Amino acid sequence: MKDYAETMIRVRYAETDQMGVVYYGNYFTWFEIGRVELCRQAGFEYKRMESEDDSFIVVAEASCRYKRPARFDDLLTVRTRVTGSKRRTIQFGYEIFHQGTGELIATGETVHVICDSEGRPKALPEKYRGYFPLSRGGAAADANGGVDAASEARL
Repeated sequence: MKDYAETMIRVRYAETDQMGVVYYGNYFTWFEIGRVELCRQAGFEYKRMESEDDSFIVVAEASCRYKRPARFDDLLTVRTRVTGSKRRTIQFGYEIFHQGTGELIATGETVHVICDSEGRPKALPEKYRGYFPLSRGGAAADANGGVDAASEARL
C-alpha cells in the first residue's frame, strides 16, 4: 500500500456558501471521508474496529489551512496519510487538490485518541499497529501544538 490514500470528492451545491465558495466546515467532513478510505485501502474497515474491538478513533484536535477556494461542481482529491502515532494516539495529515488545475486547495491535520465505547482512552489493539506504525520521539502531534509527550503519557 502507498503511504497515503486518495479519495475523489465532487463539491455539491449544498456545500457552498452565498458567495459560491465551499463553506469551511465541509473540509473536516472531507477529512473524515479520507480517514475512513485510508483504513479501507489499508485493509480493514473502521466500522469493524469499533464493533469488534471496542476501539474508536476520537478527534482531540483538528486544524485546516485554506489555500484556494473550492467551488460548486469542482472535482477534488483528498490525500490522507498517517503522520504520527503512539500507543493511544494517531495523527493524520490531509491535502486537498483541485483535480482540474492540480492546485493545492487546503491542508489539514487531526489528532485522535483511541477510546473504548465509554470514552475511556485505551491502547490501540495490537492487530492495528501495523496500519498505524508507532512514531519515535515526541508525541503524535508536531511541535506546533499537538498532543505533547506528557499528555500522551497520561492518556
